[in-house]
Amino acid sequence: MSKGKRLTRRQFLTASGAAIGTAALAACTTPAPAPTAAPAAPPAAPTAAPVAPTVAVAAPTAVPPTAVPPTAVPPTAVPPTAVPEAAPALGAELIGKLEGPEIILEAAKYPTKFAEAPLLADLVKAGTLPALEERLPEAGEVMVVQPLHEIGKYGGNWRRGFTGPADHENGNRIVSMEKILFWDYTGIQIRPALAKDWKLSDDGKTTTIYLRKGAKWSDGTPLTADDFMFWFEDIYSNTDLVPTPFTEMLVNGKPGVMKKVDDYTVAFEFPEPNYYFPYTLAGSTAIGAGFATRGAFGTYGGGYAPAHYLKQYLPKYSSVDELNAKAKTAGFDDWKAYFKNRYSWCLNPEVPVMTPWKTTGPINTPSWVLERNPYFWAVDTEGNQLPYIDKITMTLAENLQVLNLRAVAGEYDIQERHVSLANLPVLLENQEKGDYTIHLDPALNGADVNLHMGNAYKGDAEIAKWIRNKDFRHALSLGIDRDQLNETFWLGVGTAGSNAPAESTLYSPGPEYRKLWCTYDPDQANQILDKIGLSKKDSEGFRVRTDNGERLRLEMITVGGQFVPYTQVGEMITQQWKKIGIDAQVKEMERNQAFGTTANSEHQMITWANDGSEMLFLFPRHALPVDPAECHMGMAFARWYASGGTQGEKPDDPEMLRAFEMFETYPTLKDADQIKLGQDLWKIITEQQWSIGTVGQSPAFMGVRVVKNNMGNVPERQINAQHGRTPGASLPPTFYFKS
Repeated sequence: MSKGKRLTRRQFLTASGAAIGTAALAACTTPAPAPTAAPAAPPAAPTAAPVAPTVAVAAPTAVPPTAVPPTAVPPTAVPPTAVPEAAPALGAELIGKLEGPEIILEAAKYPTKFAEAPLLADLVKAGTLPALEERLPEAGEVMVVQPLHEIGKYGGNWRRGFTGPADHENGNRIVSMEKILFWDYTGIQIRPALAKDWKLSDDGKTTTIYLRKGAKWSDGTPLTADDFMFWFEDIYSNTDLVPTPFTEMLVNGKPGVMKKVDDYTVAFEFPEPNYYFPYTLAGSTAIGAGFATRGAFGTYGGGYAPAHYLKQYLPKYSSVDELNAKAKTAGFDDWKAYFKNRYSWCLNPEVPVMTPWKTTGPINTPSWVLERNPYFWAVDTEGNQLPYIDKITMTLAENLQVLNLRAVAGEYDIQERHVSLANLPVLLENQEKGDYTIHLDPALNGADVNLHMGNAYKGDAEIAKWIRNKDFRHALSLGIDRDQLNETFWLGVGTAGSNAPAESTLYSPGPEYRKLWCTYDPDQANQILDKIGLSKKDSEGFRVRTDNGERLRLEMITVGGQFVPYTQVGEMITQQWKKIGIDAQVKEMERNQAFGTTANSEHQMITWANDGSEMLFLFPRHALPVDPAECHMGMAFARWYASGGTQGEKPDDPEMLRAFEMFETYPTLKDADQIKLGQDLWKIITEQQWSIGTVGQSPAFMGVRVVKNNMGNVPERQINAQHGRTPGASLPPTFYFKS
């Protein structure tokens, strides 16, 4: 975006009509058209790969979204034909063209000579680091990237802000090229990553991945199939570490297995067809998110791990007593707590990684510092080893206000995380002074603020009874004035309505579900509450309990210091609920505390987003309680589902059980059946209101991007989606400092 297109705060407010509540940035509610240069078919697979990919194909240009088979377009896809043709002028100014780098697949285009950063060349000259040719994968095995605009320059320190040890996603997303498979910048096509290639068998039961021969961990140790088998046999299959199977490793409740084919080939085998598994490997899933991301979350996913380093911390290779003693010496309760710490790339600078940068200053300090990985396995089209930038320094911000003030002052080079949409006018006003440009990246999920109901809550039998009552949930939803929320906290740029994904996505249940039970109608809400048995009120007009006649009081947990002001949004909702006689109190918690509460099913409701749910089968946790890695709608139910009924609690809601049965079948389906399943599930989810949507499809979550004007290869617009690991799909290793 050129300097000539910048908007002042006055221009923004005038164009948006914020004072009268018009939604001038309506373009934020729908995705921009796909780049006109996007290929109509995928490039050929690398000639060095054993088998050509069978699922990475381009988006259609003429097929309606409801008819696009998943084998032709990964169900992230937003077909270009589904995007509205026009956008308001202001939206066009702030939302640029979707663009990004390309991963080169034709071996004939691979460079034959290689170069490295001066910093590393000095180490090689000093004899403290092997030569570049010894650090990169074998010829024809390296990943080759065509940068967005030009070949970059080496050097520099990328300045960012972070909010503390729980903010590991701040770095996870930047280094996410270490996933087994990846999505391209459009979020439509699967691309190779750590695996150079993959093959899905005709019967859908086996997905085979082919590793890059000669790729090495950050300490120089080769990455082989043994690292995958170590993860599967010693970590994933260890119930002390992973007590509940990952849903992604199950088909119809039956577990899949991992097998070593040879030193650089691994097969995932399932007892029934799992046509969706390549998408799972590319998604932000337990198995597909990569070693670093899943290690930071402490859930032991990722599909592989550095066996040569982590074996020393497992009882299988030592003893429980010996490891417990070492753990206590290191300040941990037992070997499991110590292992979790050693597994985390953001807490443990010693753990080898496959990421472009590695931690040198851990996240639990005032500065989280990442430095280039000298063994990173990707180069640009001229053979320059990536990343271009030497170092990333994230400085702790005491709170979001401090972080946003620093962004306004131009103290960050690129910052999209935690930049508040509410500060958009002042950010625009200070662009020239701060020498930065603002980009908006709208998302496709239905709700930036979802009221995730504690459907498995048991702390108070009376309240639990009402939470599990669909009519009660409908009344709560009808009692929310979403337009007021949108104008107050989203500057009118969001879309008010349900938690269903944008109409332009493949899984949208239809435009009529945007408003289902989600229009402001306090009269209908009051009628419903009266009808279900909550007609009695106290002297202040609040409804009373049916068990003891005292006031019915609800508790809403909010998380402070996040992308949107959950607490303030929650407080406005509780004020709106007074008109329907509902007394609710907001209780703000720190993120880890709040998630611990939901993990124990101790919450009545919590405000959180449903980001990622537009890709229902890749990231279902914000739509259905099926993923025990994170669940805010009933963790006990998620554990029951994921364990095949051996853990947790079986839901007593027949519609939830029906949704579980339907969801379980998605891996076995092909073509339109799989997409129709997603649409039908969203119809159930929206009708049942197990979580209540408010406002979404906005840039509020990582979509307000501050970019210093000396940064290169930064897209005008980037995909803002969980599966794209924003900003990961833009390939941050290709960003560079122009000066």
